[in-house]
Amino acid sequence: MDIEELLDFQPTRNLKRDRPTDDVDNSYEGMLKRKAMEAPQRKKYEDMTDEERLALVMELDEDKSDEMDESTVKKMILNLEKKYAKNQELRIKHTEQPEKFMDSEVELHIETGKCLTLATQPRLYPVLVHCGGVKLLLSLLSHPNNDIVLGAVELLHELTDSDVVNEALDDAMELVEALVKNEIMSVLVQVLESLDEKNDDEAKGLHNVLGIVENLVEADPNLSEDAFKHGLLTWVLNRLKVRGFDQNKLYCSEILAILLQSSESNRTQLGNIEGIDTMLQALALYKRRNPQVTEEQEMVHNLFDSLCLSLLTNVNRDIFLKGEGVELMVLMLREKKMSRPPALKVLNFALQGDEGINCCAKFLDVYGLSSLFPCFMKTPGKKVKRGGFSEMEWVEHVTSIISHLLRNLSGSQLQRLMNKFIEEDHLKVDRLIELHLFYLNRAKTVDKEIAAEKLQLDEIDEDKEDEFYIKRLDAGLFTLQRLNYIIISICTAGISSIVDRVKQLLQLKGETLGPIRDIMSEYADSLGDKDNKANEEKLNINQMINQL
Repeated sequence: MDIEELLDFQPTRNLKRDRPTDDVDNSYEGMLKRKAMEAPQRKKYEDMTDEERLALVMELDEDKSDEMDESTVKKMILNLEKKYAKNQELRIKHTEQPEKFMDSEVELHIETGKCLTLATQPRLYPVLVHCGGVKLLLSLLSHPNNDIVLGAVELLHELTDSDVVNEALDDAMELVEALVKNEIMSVLVQVLESLDEKNDDEAKGLHNVLGIVENLVEADPNLSEDAFKHGLLTWVLNRLKVRGFDQNKLYCSEILAILLQSSESNRTQLGNIEGIDTMLQALALYKRRNPQVTEEQEMVHNLFDSLCLSLLTNVNRDIFLKGEGVELMVLMLREKKMSRPPALKVLNFALQGDEGINCCAKFLDVYGLSSLFPCFMKTPGKKVKRGGFSEMEWVEHVTSIISHLLRNLSGSQLQRLMNKFIEEDHLKVDRLIELHLFYLNRAKTVDKEIAAEKLQLDEIDEDKEDEFYIKRLDAGLFTLQRLNYIIISICTAGISSIVDRVKQLLQLKGETLGPIRDIMSEYADSLGDKDNKANEEKLNINQMINQL
C-alpha cells in the first residue's frame, strides 16, 4: 500500500442506522417523524390523522418538558415572536398575493404548536408573562387566518387548564392576571363571533374557547363580572336560541350556569337582555317531549338550574311572570315528562318569599293545585331519578311550594288551598301525617347519632354545632320543617275537622303534637333577628304554635 492509498483508506464502520447522520432532520416535524418510527405498530407520520399527530406532539412535548427552564421559555417565545413578525411583514408586503405569505403562516402555526410544552410547566408561567408572551398570544387570537387563531386557542386552553393551574397556583395566577389585564374576555368574544361552526375544526375551536372561559372563571370567579360587559353573556344566550342540539350548545348551557352562579350582577343583567325569555323558549321545546340523549338531558338541567339562579334576583320574578313562566312550569307538571321534577324546583324558587306573592296568585289562577297535589300524593320513584332528582328532593320541593302558598295566599285563593286538605275525606291530611312520621323517624335517628358523637367530644364549639345542624338538615330536617309548617298552618285555620284528623292519626301511631311544636320552635329560633321579615315570620310561627 503506497502513501496515496494509505491516505485514502477508510475503516469499515458498523452503522446503527441505514440513514447517514448528515441527513437527520432536526426540525420539529423531523423529530415527530422519528418519534413515530420508535414504535413499529405506529403508522408513518405522513399517514396519521390530525388527532394521531396531536397525540404524538403531546408525547414528544412530554419527553422534552423535563428539560425546560427559563432560557428555554424565552427562546420559545422569541422564536414565536420572530415567526409572527415575519408573517405580518409578508402579509403587509404581499396583501394581494397570499401564496407569498402562506409558508410563513405554516411556520407560525407549527411554532405555536411547539409552545404546547409550556402547559406542562406552570411554574414557568411568570417567565412567559415577563417576556411578552401574553400580548403575543392575544395577537395570535386576532390573526386573520383562523388556523392560526385555532392554534392559539388550543394553546391558551391547555395553559389555563384547571389541573395545570392547581399544580402551581401562584405562578399560574400570574398568567391569569395578565390575561385579565389585557381584557382576554373581550378578545375571546371576538373569536367566538368569527368562528363558523359548519367547519368541524372551527366548531372544535369554539368548544375550546368556552373551555378557556370556564378555566378562567374557575381560577378567578370575579372574572365572570366581565361576561356581561364584553358581551359574552349575550353571545351565549344567542347561541342557545339555535334550534337543535350539539355539544357546543351543551357547553353554552354550562357556561351560562357558571356565569350566573358566580355573579349577582350577571343575574340582574340577565333580565335586561331577554335572558329569562330565552331560557323559557329553550325549555318550552321539552314540555311535551323528552331529550333524546343523555347530553341533551344534561343541557336541559343546566337551563333549569340557570332559571332557578336567575329567580334569586327579585326583578327577574316579574319578567318570569310576564313571560308566562308559571304557566309553562304548570304545563310541565301535567305532561309528566323528564321536565316535571326540575319544573317543581323552578316553582319552588319562583313562589318563595314576599317577592313570590304574584307568582303564587298566578299559580292558583292557572289551576296549578290540580297539578301540584298529585305530586304531593305520590312520589314517582324511578321516573324522579331519571329526571335527575332523588325522592327526598321531590318531597322537599313539593312541600316547600305548598308552604309558600300558605304564606302568600289570602282570601278565596287561600280557601281553595285549604279545601284540598278537606276533600276526599281528608286524604291529603293522611298523606301529610304519613310524610311527617317518616321524616320524624329519620330526624330521631340522626339525633341519636349526633348525641353519641357528642359524648366522645371533650368540647363542642359553635362551628361543630353548626356542622351538627347541617347534618340534621341533610337527613331530612329541612323537609320535616316544611311539613310541620303545613300542619300548624292548616290546624290553626279554624277548620276543626282537619285538627281532629291530625290528632287522630298521630294517636294511632303513638305520637302527639309535641314534636311538631318543638321542631317549629327550633325553626323559629333559627330565623334569628336578621331583619323585619325574619322577625315577622318568627312571630307568625310562634303564634301558630301557641294556638295548637
